[in-house]
Amino acid sequence: MKQISLIFIFISSLFLAQEVKYTDFEIQKKLDSIKTEGNLLFSLENSSWQATDLARENKKIGENLGGYLTYKSNDTVKTAILNKGQNLIIAEYSFKNNSKKPVKENLSQRNLNPVESALKNIRAKVISQLSDPKYEVGVPEGYNLNIITIPFNGNYKNYIIAGSSDSNVIPFGNDYLFVSDKEGNIISNKKFHSRLIPTATSMQDGSTVTMSSHSHLRTNPFISATDICTFRLYAPFSKLEEFSVYSPALGGYMIYNYKKDSLVKAKDPK
Repeated sequence: MKQISLIFIFISSLFLAQEVKYTDFEIQKKLDSIKTEGNLLFSLENSSWQATDLARENKKIGENLGGYLTYKSNDTVKTAILNKGQNLIIAEYSFKNNSKKPVKENLSQRNLNPVESALKNIRAKVISQLSDPKYEVGVPEGYNLNIITIPFNGNYKNYIIAGSSDSNVIPFGNDYLFVSDKEGNIISNKKFHSRLIPTATSMQDGSTVTMSSHSHLRTNPFISATDICTFRLYAPFSKLEEFSVYSPALGGYMIYNYKKDSLVKAKDPK
């Protein structure tokens, strides 16, 4: 009986040791960092959305569209459109301040520059590894996956987020982060949500949804940068201005408002 008690105490102590406690200052500092990353993801994916739409509207470019590469250059986000052979750039669109209209268009055909060549090779190598069952990457029916690649301390962050053609759905979840080396070999990975969380922004009776919330497991206590990016992409098609994530580990909600670009922790959602 004493042995069982000692084992129980040991296991309980081990579990408690794994519980990470944060001060309010540490929580807000973490949230500010996540918001910055989420806004970066949004600026890149927003550029990809706008540029590929413009490319498809141009008949000559659209017929030869074979992919795209998006990256940040100083205060500008550029999306370079690849030809079907993926060996040439056939258009380039530059954006500032998350605008829907480019500040510059270049429709001249050219070779890939070193940054674009590296991005293309990294993406291709990472994507080729995602079929490994250990990564548990799936594509739910009716959805697609989009990859956002960012240089990071000599390596690359490769975020994967869910996409939907349905403007009445915000596709939270089914999102991942794969950190790769400069050759594209995956060296670490994380799955932010256990599944896809499609959030309807309107009801069948025609009424609109004005608040959205989902919860995170204790093992993933904070809102994710992918949550913020996804919400910023799809919320403008709805009446939603903010959403919240409930964290059992932190004992409260994290509320993000995209119009105010604010992210705070609160005991209850508004």
